[in-house]
Order: sequence, then C-alpha cells, then structure tokens
Amino acid sequence: MSARPAALAPLVDAAFLANPYPAYQALREAGPIHWSTEFFGGAWLLTRHADVEQVLRDPRFSAQRTGGWVTDREQQRGELAGFQQLFARAMLFLDAPDHGRIRKVLNAGFKPAALQALLPFIERTAGALLDAVQAQPGFDVMQALARPLPTRVIGHMMGIEDAAHEDFAVWSDDLAGFIGAPLATHAQARRAQASLLAMGRYFCGLLARRRAQPGDDLVSRLLQAEAAGEIHNHAELLAQCAMLLFAGHETTRNLLGNGLRALLCHPDQWQRLQQEPALIPGAVRELLRYDSPVQYTGRRVTTALTLHGQALQRGDLVVPLIGAANRDPARHPEPDRLDIAGRDGGSVSFGSGPHVCIGAMLTRMEAEVTLRLLLQRMPRLRLAEGPPQWVANPAYRGLQQLHVVTG
Repeated sequence: MSARPAALAPLVDAAFLANPYPAYQALREAGPIHWSTEFFGGAWLLTRHADVEQVLRDPRFSAQRTGGWVTDREQQRGELAGFQQLFARAMLFLDAPDHGRIRKVLNAGFKPAALQALLPFIERTAGALLDAVQAQPGFDVMQALARPLPTRVIGHMMGIEDAAHEDFAVWSDDLAGFIGAPLATHAQARRAQASLLAMGRYFCGLLARRRAQPGDDLVSRLLQAEAAGEIHNHAELLAQCAMLLFAGHETTRNLLGNGLRALLCHPDQWQRLQQEPALIPGAVRELLRYDSPVQYTGRRVTTALTLHGQALQRGDLVVPLIGAANRDPARHPEPDRLDIAGRDGGSVSFGSGPHVCIGAMLTRMEAEVTLRLLLQRMPRLRLAEGPPQWVANPAYRGLQQLHVVTG
C-alpha cells in the first residue's frame, strides 16, 4: 500500500461552521484532492465540481459506507450492531441492484403527478403555520416554519399521526448529529442508535396498523412491495421508513432556513422576487447552490485507482465536498454572488447519478410554496439584529434559530 500524503490541518472549527466557503476556496486553490484524518479517521476530500459530480456517478465509488461510522472502535462493535444492521439497509446506503429495486418501489410516491396532488396540503400547512405568527412583530423561522412544515408534509405522505411529529424531529436531529459528524463520538453514536431504534419501534406499530387497514400512503406502498417480494424483509422495510422520515425532514428544514437568510441578506434579491414571483423556482435552485443544506457526502472506493496522481486503495473513504463544488468558479462564474435570475442551476446539492435525492422535487416544492407565501404576506420581512446561530454540524448545514422582524 502506498504511503498517504501529509494530512490536512483540521478544518472544522467555529469559523468553519459559521461560514465554510473561504476554507473551501483555499482547498480548491490548493488542489483537487486532499487527505484528511479529521473525517472518519481518514478520507480523501474532493473540492472541485467536476470531480464531485464524477464520483457521485461512478460505480467504482460505493454508497455502502456505514461500516466505518459505527465500527471504528473495537469496543463499540457489539454495542452498536443493531444500529448498523438497520442503518445499512436504507436505500441511501445501497448500491445496484438493491438500490434500484427499492428506489423503483418508492418512485411512484415522488412522481410529478403525486407531488402535484400534494401541493394543496403543503399550501394549507404552510399557510396555517404563518397564520400563527403573522400578527407578531417578529418570530423564529426555524421554530415556527422550517421545522414543522417538512415534518408534517412527510408525515402526511407516510400516514403518520400528528402526535408523533415532535418525536420525529428529535430523532431526526440525533441521526443528523451522528451522520454529519466528521468523526462521531461514542455519545453521538449512542444517541443516534437510541433514536433510530425508537423510530423503528414506532414504525413496527404503524406497519401493523397498515397491514390491517392499508391506506394511500408511502408506508402502505412499502407493505404492498414487501408482499410482492420487492422489499425483501422486515428490517429492509423499517430502514426505508426511517430513511424517508429523516431525509424528508433534515434537508428541507435547512433549505428553508439557509435560503431565507441568504435572501434577506441580499435585499435587492428579495425585492426582485416580490416584483417577479415567476423567478421563485429558479431562486430556489440558486439558494440550494449558494448555501447547500448538505455540505458533503461519502463514498467507498471499490477498486484501486488513481485520481489526480493520488493512489486510492480499495476500501478508502472519499468525501465529495458538495458545498465546495457548488462554489467552484470553473462551473459557476462569480460563485460567491447570489444571483436568483442568472444561473443555470447545475448544483450538486441533491447529489448526482443513480443516488440523486428521490425527494428533490418535493423539497423544492415546499421551499417555493413557503417563499411565495412569505413574499405575499410579509413583504417587509427582514433579519432581526444579532449573529446567526448555526448548528454545530458540518455536513448538514443549518440554523438553530432564524429570528426575523415582520414590519
């Protein structure tokens, strides 16, 4: 095995969490690939758009990467085995043919016609959440809107009772804290396991109810697929339920917070959207590029190869830096400038290739509805004074709070 290059100095600190983009620029300018011991005990970081997109599409880089997260420490292996066994079956962490088999089952719930039928529910839900704060002089966007909206939407799609929504938000936070840590602590892993298993227990009860009384929801669809042999076992079924809930909440919440903050930091762009609401879909795509809710992902090398002169060994972890790729001037001229009307999209915020996010259209739809309602109802919206409070999570970039003034 060839020697590793000198490792990068640690990246993740308070300044990085507040604004990772200067660090990404320095990395890109220093080279396309870097070895870092900060991420998962050792990983190759990719900084440029072309490489990130290529790796996300290339079957030599596997999505099956959960083992290193939960078995790095020998003493944790038995303790966290249940967590790994459930987690590793989620579609997000599968390769062909299993990935395609499960994705085919879920695709029907995310087709344009199905999502269009969901639009009135999204509009009613977002409208009701804004009704609750519209008369107030100010409010926290994260608490009032960005957290509850995606939870209620994915809950509605899955046929989940309203009373469970707050539990799901907590469980999702614990999973995000673990998955998004460059090197998870034992405490983070334990919390994530407890939450994933609690989620599993909830879904066991829901699955039993849906078997007895099927509905027109994603959980019932998964049960039908299990009966038809398209989902292979109960553990695989539970894993998809947990993944849908987590992915349906985390990315949308952070897009709503990051995107609105970016717009309010650029009043000219906010005003232009008021004047030209037809720009909203393009604005959402630009907000995804400008401050992506997902900053990086992971892949495992399946066969030894050379990339930009570096020898990557089978089993190596590669970390495509999505946030860095989205600010690559080779793909996006003047990448640090927010431009809601002049971009062609082209971000990798939802991934690329076979694993592109199945809920990308849903996330964009929720953001478009929210922006449209805010622009109509609160045209004078502005940020409250004070620095933003970012979640201490370098992978899932989001705000703890986003206080705004309505008048």
